[in-house]
Amino acid sequence: MIEILKAVLFGIVQGITEWLPISSTGHMILVNEFVELKVRPEFLDAFLVVIQFGSILAVVVLFWNKIFPFDLKAKPIIKKDIFMLWFKIVVACIPAIVIGLPFDDLFTEMFYNYYCVAIALIVFGILFIVVENRNKKVKPRVTKLSDITFQMAFIIGIWQLIAAIFPGTSRSGATIIGALLLGISRTAAAEFTFFLAIPVMFGASLLKLVKHGLAFDAAEWSILLVGMAVAFGVSVAVIRFLMGYIKKHDFKVFGWYRIVLGAVVLLYFGLK
Repeated sequence: MIEILKAVLFGIVQGITEWLPISSTGHMILVNEFVELKVRPEFLDAFLVVIQFGSILAVVVLFWNKIFPFDLKAKPIIKKDIFMLWFKIVVACIPAIVIGLPFDDLFTEMFYNYYCVAIALIVFGILFIVVENRNKKVKPRVTKLSDITFQMAFIIGIWQLIAAIFPGTSRSGATIIGALLLGISRTAAAEFTFFLAIPVMFGASLLKLVKHGLAFDAAEWSILLVGMAVAFGVSVAVIRFLMGYIKKHDFKVFGWYRIVLGAVVLLYFGLK
């Protein structure tokens, strides 16, 4: 029961930090430092990734009409604009597939430590503030998903690759910054980031399951399913909040939060 309660906490943290550009990795490191799951290392490695599947389902449920490319009640039944969107998402995934996947273990070994995570938190926190200050007097060139070009999608994919290499960067944070620099509006940038997460997070979850298999005992399955369910519910609330928030506010508050969190991580582990 204690481990189930810990899974609830991990699900809450995952659901909040996956979509806000504040780094789920940085928060998971801190949570696991203070509330360590008493499970096998192999299961923990899978749990911290597969729990994201709950967050994916939240995007699918909330944006079903924007991501499902068929309309069975209309003729033609194929929604060409949504198909084009998925082609762009595939293009955005190319950098991570070509570079991120083959060297994932190497990047994890080199950069998955508190120091790199803290530095990434601070650097991208500063970058958020700089980019938003720059954009104050700049009108977005792209306000709709359909206006995002294949070239833009590929560049956003490169920013996503940066997040894959350096934990603490935040996948959503990196892709949103990349989109903002390309002149894409906050709303369109956030939505594209959400949709891009579907194949990326599903692929990461699948790879972990292939690596470790499904040989979990009943207690481990309970922990995993509870974590995913909580991550789903919290993700629904957080995504709705974020889409409403960015209509009236910029991302600078998240930049300042990242800087503070990065400093806390450096201070805590530096003094430990």
